[in-house]
Amino acid sequence: MHDVSKEHIVSLTGKAPRESQVEMTELVLPNDTNLLGNLLGGRLMHWIDIAGAMAASRHAERIVATVALDSLDFRHPVRMGELVILKAKITWTGRTSMEVTVNVFAENIKSGKTILTNKAFITFVALDDAGKPVPVPPIIPETEEEKINFSQAEVRRQERLKKKSIEENNGLTP
Repeated sequence: MHDVSKEHIVSLTGKAPRESQVEMTELVLPNDTNLLGNLLGGRLMHWIDIAGAMAASRHAERIVATVALDSLDFRHPVRMGELVILKAKITWTGRTSMEVTVNVFAENIKSGKTILTNKAFITFVALDDAGKPVPVPPIIPETEEEKINFSQAEVRRQERLKKKSIEENNGLTP
């Protein structure tokens, strides 16, 4: 059994998604692009993971680790010289884990036009100083959209658990 500090017990009261949301902005430079001048997918994935981890850490008031990336949709290329705006928000919490949705936008600096380019769903687990999972505060969806996001996240969680069970039953996990 893990000791949970008194400060952490107090902070396990529910939190609204707005309390831990993160907005991060990056400028796409030549070193971030492929030969076509488009943002490298790996660089974007790195930024998404950072933005998601910041939101999860804010929510849990702990260090977090990435445990799953459910999906990452690439809808539109991001060009060199554009701004990348990453908006991360907690959409679901379990006992020790949290799902964060990260929406990615590209902003053309010259025109000011902004478009949604990517959407990702990442699961993080909160860790204590020994690297063991610890409880996280529950999320309290406030808006209708947040309530829908919470329900959809629960479906993704069930799908993840089903997939894990199938893999374990077929000897596909280490």
